[in-house]
Amino acid sequence: MPESKDAHHISLYSRASNCFDKPHAGEDVLHQKAEHFQKLFHVSDEQLRDITDRFVGVLREGLEHEKQTVPMLPTFVFGWPTGKEKGDYLSLDLGGTNLRVCLVELKGNGKFEITQSKFRITSEQKHEDGQKLFDFCAQCVKDFVENHYGSCALHENLSLGFTFSYPIVQHAIDHGELIRWTKGFGNPNTEGHDCAAMLREALKRHEVPVVLSSIINDTTGTLIASNYVEPDTKIACIFGTGCNAAYMEHVSEIPKIAHLHLPQDEDMAINCEYGAFDSFEHKHLHDVRTKYDEYIDLHSNKPHEQAYEKMIAGLYLGEIFRLVLCDLVDDGVLFLGQETYKIEKPFSFDTAFLSLIETDPTDELLTVMGLFKYFFALETEYNERIFFRELSRAIGTRSARLSACGIAAIVKKMDYLDAGCTVGCDGSLYSKYPNFADRVHHSLEAILGPKGRNIKTRQAEDGSGAGSAVIAAMTKSRKEKGIYKNL
Repeated sequence: MPESKDAHHISLYSRASNCFDKPHAGEDVLHQKAEHFQKLFHVSDEQLRDITDRFVGVLREGLEHEKQTVPMLPTFVFGWPTGKEKGDYLSLDLGGTNLRVCLVELKGNGKFEITQSKFRITSEQKHEDGQKLFDFCAQCVKDFVENHYGSCALHENLSLGFTFSYPIVQHAIDHGELIRWTKGFGNPNTEGHDCAAMLREALKRHEVPVVLSSIINDTTGTLIASNYVEPDTKIACIFGTGCNAAYMEHVSEIPKIAHLHLPQDEDMAINCEYGAFDSFEHKHLHDVRTKYDEYIDLHSNKPHEQAYEKMIAGLYLGEIFRLVLCDLVDDGVLFLGQETYKIEKPFSFDTAFLSLIETDPTDELLTVMGLFKYFFALETEYNERIFFRELSRAIGTRSARLSACGIAAIVKKMDYLDAGCTVGCDGSLYSKYPNFADRVHHSLEAILGPKGRNIKTRQAEDGSGAGSAVIAAMTKSRKEKGIYKNL
């Protein structure tokens, strides 16, 4: 959506007073506040281009040196799928809430079918000994195989791809040392260990007839699955609770793994983990970083980390909105004479609420009125509801515009602009937040010029299911051919 259209909605304030015989107290003040926050959260085209150029430099640093803020993790997933991969493959996805086991039938020609089962992970299981967690994983795989094949007496072992979306250091496609747990996990005797080996031992102990072929991040899986279906896909992004990206890099452009003496004409998928962009020193986004971003950062469980993610991801947009409201309550602008304790609770305002506010179809913004009344026991005036919509739009637009910088940086790094490419995008912001994709496209054009239209985005394929299976098929094929036996 063009920038000018978003800014245009501020004119709604001039029409608000026509709906009432008497203007409400504070109406002019809210109009001024709306203009202030439009400017505060605005990111100019020039700033977008500057941020993108800095982003490119940070990506290169991550490829050149270990332990960089944006780590640019090698995945040992070599090359693109052919699209002709066929056969049955298992996928195990260890998420934050559920464990998912999938049987993926690859049919070739970019087609696949998935049969899956989900198993709930209890809070106790998230903190018991690490080997017990992987024993549980193995038992779930065994139950799934027995339910779909009648028994574990298969003629040949199935290949299993393991989607493990936690920070890991890899030295091979089937090796991954856990750096640290996230998403509420804290299993002892796991960090610093090869989680692929731990799962492999558990599968053997439970006599499950599968061969663990790969351990991957879900973003890497999204890249491969999307390319399997649409070969023009060169980049995959996650825009949801957090943010991340993966793409295929030339081995010759990854100096930090030169000691492995890999063929320089090979390509390898890189898991960027670029939600960490601008962390610690905060020197790349300082021009667009607000006091609300700083507050969220400093009061998080990991201050100064994941700075880029905290400005654009779904976990934080509602909190930015809430902090603005709390400021205006303290200034005596909003909810005069009402109890506001419910909205003063951190992270009580979900980002999904912003989506509802932006898309309220009623003339009186009744959806917004009901939202504040039901969840926070707050009465709202019409002019306040207009202000909420403008504030939501400003925060959501900034998220989309900054999100485009990460995509544009990879496009520039890989010189994809002239030929164009497709970006497979997953996550709730991309799929559910109103106008997010349109705003990203508009911003790509602002950053890259008219050729930015050559960069398309589309809903990504199932990276943790289909992507993991395709990678398992690719890995099996390479090993059968004797390629990289030691990797």
